[in-house]
Amino acid sequence: MSKPELILFADPRRPEATRAMEQFLRFAKDKAQILANCMDGNCQVETLRQADFAVVFGGDGTILGAARLLCESEVPVIGVNVGKLGFLAEFSVEELETLFERICKDKSLVEKRMVLRCELYRGQKSLWTAKAVNDVVISAGTPFNMIELKIEVDGQPLAGCVGDGVILSTPTGSTAYNLSAGGPILAADLSAIVITPVCPHSLSFRPIVIDAASRVQIRPLRVNDHTTLLLDGHVQQNLVPDDEIVVEKHEGRFLVVNNPTRTQWDTLAGKLKWAERPKYR
Repeated sequence: MSKPELILFADPRRPEATRAMEQFLRFAKDKAQILANCMDGNCQVETLRQADFAVVFGGDGTILGAARLLCESEVPVIGVNVGKLGFLAEFSVEELETLFERICKDKSLVEKRMVLRCELYRGQKSLWTAKAVNDVVISAGTPFNMIELKIEVDGQPLAGCVGDGVILSTPTGSTAYNLSAGGPILAADLSAIVITPVCPHSLSFRPIVIDAASRVQIRPLRVNDHTTLLLDGHVQQNLVPDDEIVVEKHEGRFLVVNNPTRTQWDTLAGKLKWAERPKYR
């Protein structure tokens, strides 16, 4: 059997990521071919497409950044947690070493997840396009007055949203900002979009789940000086009145390698204490 070809993502500025990568490299010396560390800026498109797997050493932010880069080439991501929560990073270095042979052979461990495509129009011209693995968020920003948004789905008016903003989440992102804002938890392999208002000025505006094939259009009617469009909490653009934000399913997918020793529900319970029983006396 030929050796698997790997690309790595490890931030050299983070000592814990460097230590984890170096430990794995010692293990993988005779077991895999390392093509590049993409966080050194050495990854060309051709290199990405050659890889069998991407091994990401970091927290969820590092994994999301790698996933946005990899979704079009659909390289499966193995997340190694060296961050704090590590919800998407399912492996420790020791688990990766123990399970490495199975990971390379067992295609059933690779889960395909949807990604969002977001395009910003200003004056009827496309200003900016980007991808989101977790969510597209419109945040009120300073001076923190309420903003007003007009939301349409497939050209049909959905709702006017007055409040602190709105979250459009993938199933992967449903356990992130969406969950904190009161949105539902979705199984990660579903194909759907969650629309969750942030602190709406209405008791009746509840989160909804729509089909992933839908096209969502949002037009800011009233904004603050620093109202911002955020993708996965990092990629951002400032908004002005009458901008148009179009969000739909991206043609690429985020491929993630699941840890076979636990389920997504184990991760929810272990990392977020989901459905934990009260501590009885």
